[in-house]
This record gives sequence, C-alpha cells and structure tokens, in this order.
Amino acid sequence: MSSKRPLVLDVDGTFLRTDMLFECMWAGLGKDPLRTLKAIFNHFRRPEVLKRELVEIAGIRTDLLPVNAEVENYAREAQEAGREVLLASASDELLVEELAVQHHMSDRVFASNPERNLKGSAKAEALVEAYGEEGFDYAGNAPVDGAIWNKSAGAVIVGDMPRRAHALEAAGKEVTNLGGGWRFKDLMRALRPHQWVKNVLLLVALVSAHAFAWQAGFMVLLGIAAFSMAASCIYIVNDLLDLEADRLHPTKHKRPFASGAVPIQVGMVTCIVLGLLAVGIGFYVGLGFLAVVVTYMTLSLAYSLRLKRLRWVDIATLATLYTLRVVAGALAVDVFVSTHLIVFIFPTFLALGCVKRLTEVTLAQGDERLPGRGYGKPDRQDLLNVAGVSAFGAVVIFILYSFSEQGVSLYPTKWLLWVAAIPLALWLVRMIRLGYLGEQDYDPIVFAMRDKRGIGLILMMLERRP
Repeated sequence: MSSKRPLVLDVDGTFLRTDMLFECMWAGLGKDPLRTLKAIFNHFRRPEVLKRELVEIAGIRTDLLPVNAEVENYAREAQEAGREVLLASASDELLVEELAVQHHMSDRVFASNPERNLKGSAKAEALVEAYGEEGFDYAGNAPVDGAIWNKSAGAVIVGDMPRRAHALEAAGKEVTNLGGGWRFKDLMRALRPHQWVKNVLLLVALVSAHAFAWQAGFMVLLGIAAFSMAASCIYIVNDLLDLEADRLHPTKHKRPFASGAVPIQVGMVTCIVLGLLAVGIGFYVGLGFLAVVVTYMTLSLAYSLRLKRLRWVDIATLATLYTLRVVAGALAVDVFVSTHLIVFIFPTFLALGCVKRLTEVTLAQGDERLPGRGYGKPDRQDLLNVAGVSAFGAVVIFILYSFSEQGVSLYPTKWLLWVAAIPLALWLVRMIRLGYLGEQDYDPIVFAMRDKRGIGLILMMLERRP
C-alpha cells in the first residue's frame, strides 16, 4: 500500500470485533426495554434515526469494545509511516468520534447521522468527495464494502473472502488480507454445553417415583434436550444483555460475545433457532411439559432483563428455575411429585443460589457492588446466613419426607432415610464453606458435578436407599 494515501478503516466487524448498532440495541434492551422496542418499531425503516435514538437510550462505553488486534497493528504501522488513519462507519457519528479519540486516530471521521445512513454506496460517495477516486485505501469485512473497494486504490480485506480478493486483484487493486471472522467452537462456548448437566434434575422425579420403564427414560431424555436448548437460548440472551458487565469482569470478559469472538448477529440467529427447537420438542413431549418450558424461558428472560439485579429476588428466581426442572421431569413421565419433594428442592437450590453469589463477592477485587448485580463483599455474612438457614430447612424437609405417604410407600425403612440426611447435610455445608472461601466455580451446580468429595457424599446418601 502507498505510504502517501490515507488509510480508511471500517468500524463494525473490521476495526472492532463487534457491531455498535447491535451493541446499542442490546444495551438499550437491558436499560430500558420498552423504550428500545418502541424505537425499533418506529424507526425500523429509517436506520439513521434509529441509530441515534439507540445511542441516546444506551450510552455504551466505546472504550470497552473489543478491537481486532491485527487491524489495529496494521493501522499503527500506517500511522508510524506518516499516513492519515481515519474511521468511516455506518454507525452513528457520536460513537465513531469517541472511538477515534480513544484510539488516537484522525479527528476526521465519516459516519451516519440522523439525516444520512453512511453505508455502502453512500460511504463510497463521501470518501470519493473527500479524497477523490483511488485517493485512499479502505479496510472492510463485508460484501457491502464492495462499493467502497471499487473506488479505492488499495483494499484491505478483513476475514476470509477469496472471491472478492481475486476480483479486486483482477481489477488492478492492491489487496491485503487480514484475519477476521469467527469459529464454530467459540459459538459452542456461548451455548455453555457444560451447563446442560443441570438438566439431570429432570431425572429426580423419575428416580424418586421408581419409574424406570424405558418409555419414561426416553421422554425424560427428550425433556433434557428441550431444556438444554432453552437454557442455551437464554444464556445467549443473558450474555448479550450483559456485554458491558462481562467486559468489566475478571474472567467473563473472555466470553464469546463480550470478547468479540462471535458476532452478535450470529448469536441472535442461534438464539431464535434454539428457542424454536425447545418449544417444538416441548410440544411433542406434552402440553403440560411445554407450559413448564415456556414458563422457564419467560422467567429466565425476566431474570436476564431485570430480576438478576434485585437483591434476594435473583436468588429466589434461580431456585425457582431449578425447581421447574424437577416439575418438568415429572410431567415428562407423568408421575406424581409430592409436596415434600418440591419443598425440599426449593430451599436446597436457594442455598446453592446464595453459594453462587458468595463465590462472586468473595472473588471480587473491591467492596463495591458487582457490575450488574446487587451484591458486594459487605453482603457475605448475610448470604452465608441465608444459605445456612436454607440448607437446614432442606435437611429437615428431607427427614419429614420419610413420614409422608409417598415416603412410607417407597421407603418403608425410615431410618435409612434419616441416615442419608447426614451426607446430605455434610454436602450442603461443604458447598457453602467453599463458596464462602471462594474455592469453587462461579456456578455451584457445575462445580458439584466435578467435585470428587462432594460426589462421594452424594453417593453415600444414595447407597442408603432401600
């Protein structure tokens, strides 16, 4: 590339490993969902107006947005060679100007405003007017950038576009290829398949009722598949709503969407597909099961949008979501779930919800409230107290279950259940202690599935069943 010509960088998907329009949309949905949805509905056909309104609603931090390191290095080399490096984007000019200042680029930017959507041919016209045809080099990442490359002297292609590169070279353009795009394994990370292990809770009703027919097992497996897809769908939504909070987190900043490893648009499409599959499987399993799946997804969405920011309400919601899995398992195999079982399950997961928050606040760097959460280090003692009371209540209910009608019919030897309460209590105490010390995973259920000592205590409890 010429050391004389200015280097013009596209922003979304080129200099940044994200798209600022979708960043603003999801930030707006998290801060003011009704206003954001109204803006999308009213200005869907006027993207230039929509972009400005979303900026005003969301107010995203451009300094946290993930940058394509290879493009950034290329731009720095151009600056060191004395070239002007500037940003040209279809995103709103308020954001582009901020980005240019933060990354020490030219204060001259080309971007959209409420009167003009600077995309494709409109961007090409603006650049030709400023620098003349073939008076600049342009870096882009999408087919829509073809209109600008046709007017530029040199083309920097970010990502894998071999046909476009060959066509530009055939037209006499200087072509440079830089890395970009995304990988399927990063998308799989966003689905969090390791979290699907939580859905073994659908087996609880089957096991407790001793319903071991193969038909029942098959229906539960379908139920587990439906809940896994529903959970992954909501995990994506949660990650997209939490982009800023995740980028401020010591470990969550590496998540696929927060780090820019997977485009937001890919996540949105995947989310829709998973949601439809979850509902479809739920319908096949049964209307009662479908109702629980829809309730689970609705409550999970409410949790992502608002409830997770409310102290104690968030923990109660987490416990409810776990309990719904047990209810769903019962509906999938059409077995009765005793009140004692439900009452035992809820405080157990209430305790584990407190453990989850205990772990987070213990590992926090300061005393301030966690980003996007209602807790900080000063809440450790309160969380410990609630976890202890919940665990004690769960053990008491477990013992009382031995006197229930279902408990007597399935477990006539009561003292075996009473003995099984001992490893149960030890397991809960162990989980609470490790959470208080910050010595476990941020998710206690996932940690429990890998914790050898904890698994040993659970097996001791199961071995005491008649």
